[in-house]
Parts: sequence; C-alpha cells; structure tokens
Amino acid sequence: MKRYIILLMITLVVLIFSCTKDDKVTPTNTNTIDTPATPFSLATPFGFPKIVIPTNNPLTVEGIALGRKLFYDPMLSLNNTQSCGSCHNQNYAFTDSTLRFSKGITGEIGTRNAMPIMNLAWEKKFFWDGGAATIEDQVIGPIENPLEMHETLTNVLYKLNKHPEYPKLFKRAFGTDSITSQLLMKAVAQFERTMISANSKYDKFLRGEVELSQDELKGKELYENQDKGDCTHCHTFGSTFTDFEFRNNGLDSVFTDLGRERVTKSILDRGKFKTPSLRNIELTAPYMHDGRFATLEQVLEHYNTGFVESPTLDVNISLAKKGRLNETEKQQIIAFLKTLTDYEFINNPNFKKP
Repeated sequence: MKRYIILLMITLVVLIFSCTKDDKVTPTNTNTIDTPATPFSLATPFGFPKIVIPTNNPLTVEGIALGRKLFYDPMLSLNNTQSCGSCHNQNYAFTDSTLRFSKGITGEIGTRNAMPIMNLAWEKKFFWDGGAATIEDQVIGPIENPLEMHETLTNVLYKLNKHPEYPKLFKRAFGTDSITSQLLMKAVAQFERTMISANSKYDKFLRGEVELSQDELKGKELYENQDKGDCTHCHTFGSTFTDFEFRNNGLDSVFTDLGRERVTKSILDRGKFKTPSLRNIELTAPYMHDGRFATLEQVLEHYNTGFVESPTLDVNISLAKKGRLNETEKQQIIAFLKTLTDYEFINNPNFKKP
C-alpha cells in the first residue's frame, strides 16, 4: 500500500511539471473580452476650445465604428424603416434636407426642425429646449419619440441582443456582448463626437491659407458691429459660433411652443430656444426651431425689422434699432455667413453610411 501511494505521488508531480502555458485552457463561455478596444485620439481644431472627452466613455476605434453603424441602422425604429441618418442628411450638414419638419415612421409630422449634427463635442445641452444634458442622453429621445422612430428602448435592446453581428461588435468595443441602453448611448455618442466641422473658408482664412473677398470682409465687420448686425452676443464670434444659451429671439408674442419652459417649468424661459451654431448655415435651411424661414434673406430681415416684443425677449434684440441694415449690408453679412460652409465636412467619408 505504501509503495502504491509513493507511485501515485510521483505520477502527479510528473503531470504538474509537464504542463506548459500553452496547455492551459481559457474558458469559452465568457461575456468579457481580454483584448481592449483601440484608443482613438480626437484632435482639437485650430482656434477651438480643448475637447473634453468624458472619462466614462473614452473614444475607441471600435466604439466609433459601432456608433456609426447604429446611427445608420433603421433597426432602431419600430418598423425597421428609419434611422438617425434618415433625418440627419450629411449633404445638409446632417439636417433633414429642406424639410421644415421631419416625418416619422407612421407618417406623422414633427413639431420642430431637425437640428444639424456637428461639433457636438463642445455643446452643453441638447435639443432645441435643452432637454438632454449630454450627447449620450440625447441618443434615446428620437428612438422613443412617437413622432419619430416610435420604438421602445426595451424592444431595441431585444433586437440588438438577438442580432447576428451586434453582440460581437459591442463585445469588441466595450468588452461585453450583453447590450444595454448605456452602451447603446455610449456608442452613438462616440461617433457623433467625431463629427467635427472646422475646415470652412473662414477657418482657412484664420489659418492664413486664403483671403476673404471684400464683401465677405465687410460682412464680417457688419456681423461684429453692435450697431448693425450685432450677431456676436448670441452667435459668439470665433470657433463655435454659438454661446450655447437659450434665448427668445423675437419670433412670437404668443407661443404655441413654450421652448425651454417645457424643461425648466419656469415662465422666465417661455419662448426661449437654443442658439444654434452658424457653421454650415448655408446648408441647413429652413431656419429657426420651427423652420419658418426658408432663406437667409428672411432670417436677416427678421432681425432687421421683424422681431416682436414679449416678456422674455432677449435684451440684445429689444435694444436693437429696427431697419438698421440696408439691402447691401444684409447681402454682405450673408456673404460672410457662407464662408462658414465646410465642404470637407459634408463629404467626409468617415461620416457616411458604412
């Protein structure tokens, strides 16, 4: 018996030392992945504020690619016919072509003009009324809106988790093949943060690469002149061309859309809407939250003579003198605004449907 025990011990020792690292078996049934996603560095364009990426959603090559695929996937809608890209067309700086209001999957018409998607990395609140606090938060709104994609988040996650590709793509991007609403939001947000427009004629002018025409230079001067265009109080001159604030710009005296008040519940925010960026403004008609103006000429005339009084009217507009711009001056301002068109942005292959 003693001899048998000794032989058994020798056999076990031989087996242990004969194992190599290659002999070890990695568990196959796991929801995590050992290989981390590839970090992606987003460069801050010349003249722009530094980009701040949230620590809980760092950019990765795989996350951005996944977000791009989701952005263009109609599976996020109830009847699998409409994607984010359906109402945000790259040719129009990711607005809904020339439509005043977008049409949802049921044929119903929305109540606000589709906002452009660009330079969201610098935005502070999202949608016309600021109802979403982050890029991640704004992803869900259009999916669940009955006038838009009209889907439930529960059903979207069910479809994604049952999909032959998406679990693997989420696993590669986030280390897990269990798709959650948070990961869906993070993926789309990663893609949208990369959608930077910073190479217009005006940007090239700032970098000393091109010259502006006399009309464009005069328009720039009028844009800044507080007695003329007086545009800089809201559309901050420089990189973003917005102050990210919510303002009543004199469109109405009685409001059918309460604007920011819908979110804050404060009467002091009645009729206030987000100041949109003027970048690519040539491409994003019609204008205002309800798309009431078809042309830039109409927009300029509103600020020149058309604004109306109301209790929350922005003070800068209330102090403006009506009729301060003549026709030539309005055309010169428009000439300057067109220098903000970024043709590289609207043709960037990285933003197209994969």
